[in-house]
Amino acid sequence: MKSVWRETKETKVRAAIEAGARIDTGMPFFDHMLTTFGNYAGLSLAVEARGDLPHHLVEDVALAVGRLVREITPATARRYGERTVPMDDALVQAVIDVGGRPYFAGTLPRRRYTHWFRSFCTTAECTLHLRQLRGTDPHHIVEAAFKATGLALREALADGGVVFSTKGSVAWQVSP
Repeated sequence: MKSVWRETKETKVRAAIEAGARIDTGMPFFDHMLTTFGNYAGLSLAVEARGDLPHHLVEDVALAVGRLVREITPATARRYGERTVPMDDALVQAVIDVGGRPYFAGTLPRRRYTHWFRSFCTTAECTLHLRQLRGTDPHHIVEAAFKATGLALREALADGGVVFSTKGSVAWQVSP
């Protein structure tokens, strides 16, 4: 069981992988998206969070969940994942690389959730390209994005048995 805590003067967030996962941010639609993301990613994602403003809460939850994903990414992860998900009128594609290079490209009809994905990528140290291929209903587009990203992440996190890079494993050293 891994846990990440993030606390600022604006928010308190706990994100964990644990049995009996529960999501509680005080924002029902956001809770639904996080539950969807965790389920589709194959993660027993638990999140408890409170904050002063929805913007701060969504951003800090993304940073905590991203850091948690980085912590559980195996060195021998398959690294890449891609999924396209339909949801009624919406069709969204997610392509991810969990190889340690943070980058996000994409736009959703709700800036709050575009910001979630960008913040998630920063601390997960992953590259994510989201493409809305079709759709007009913002709820369906956002939900399809969380589902597609979850499924792509599930594929990328799967153990491939070897370090999947021509560089081999990357070692960092930081001196005091």
